[in-house]
Amino acid sequence: MPKRAFRIPRENEPLLDIVSYGRGGGGEAGGRFTPEQVEQIRRTVERAPEVMVKVLPRASNDLKAAGKHVDYISRHGTLELETDFALSSKGEKGTALLEEWDLDIDDVRRQSALAGTRGRNPPKLIHKLMFSMPAGTPPEKVLTAVRNLAREEFWGLHRYALVLHTDEDHPHVHLVLKAVSEQGVRLNIRKATLRAWRSDFARNLRLLGVAANATERAVRGQTQKAAKDGIYRASLRGESSHIRTRGEAVAFELRLGKGLFDNGKRKLLKTRLEIESGWKSIAALLANDGNDALARDVRKFLHQMPLPRTERELVAAELMERTRDSRVRDRQLSQ
Repeated sequence: MPKRAFRIPRENEPLLDIVSYGRGGGGEAGGRFTPEQVEQIRRTVERAPEVMVKVLPRASNDLKAAGKHVDYISRHGTLELETDFALSSKGEKGTALLEEWDLDIDDVRRQSALAGTRGRNPPKLIHKLMFSMPAGTPPEKVLTAVRNLAREEFWGLHRYALVLHTDEDHPHVHLVLKAVSEQGVRLNIRKATLRAWRSDFARNLRLLGVAANATERAVRGQTQKAAKDGIYRASLRGESSHIRTRGEAVAFELRLGKGLFDNGKRKLLKTRLEIESGWKSIAALLANDGNDALARDVRKFLHQMPLPRTERELVAAELMERTRDSRVRDRQLSQ
């Protein structure tokens, strides 16, 4: 089956490639920035809210699982799903929507293609996407931005449905996308695809008057990856086995006197040095171009970057803080 990739701007590169400036490869027209790049720099150093686009990883490759997900995001029919053509009726089961998309036919074709093969993961029938913004963002504008992005990217190509959730602090939209287009072309989502969707999501929010940015974590001095959806939700309930196991492993290493400097830390420090070098070059280029105010803001932003820490270091710091708090409580109770 043919595969397609969505349009990715600037040869699959981010609008502002910080590291390239540190290596002397950035800048255009003799070191000058485009207006779009200047605004990207300004949004970043002013810490505009960052958009998030996630691909939910599991249960997308069989009809039953796909139906369960659609039922879940529609809260089993209590929320209306907005599709590429209309609104679903409240109370409508997810399987009805998927039948309209002919996913049952796709499922039969997929099973036939896999007949006689072993150990091969079946291809996805749907892609499960989530677009979110930090708390305080107007939910309806988040929904409108995703709706506009979906029309730009998917309408007439891939069937889709979306729904707004406001039951958590951060408003977010779930979007279900049929993996095979109406022209029979399968979509593979890559890192560059997600980067482009984040950029387009942020752009659509800005068109609605919402401050929004889309940059890489390392560019902002952040080192901790967002937790996977299941881990995150379990941690909110205090039931994350991953977090508990990780904490126990780090505590054991600390008791043995093992250091926390490893290959992950070395890679983190190398990346940070490249990012810092890039920001310094950007500040110099801005100053040379007469944009002294923004150059000062860049230097201030760089100075305020948090120290790079691995997940192990973050867990160790939290364990030590809990130990200190426990000792303080014990002293207070003994007085």
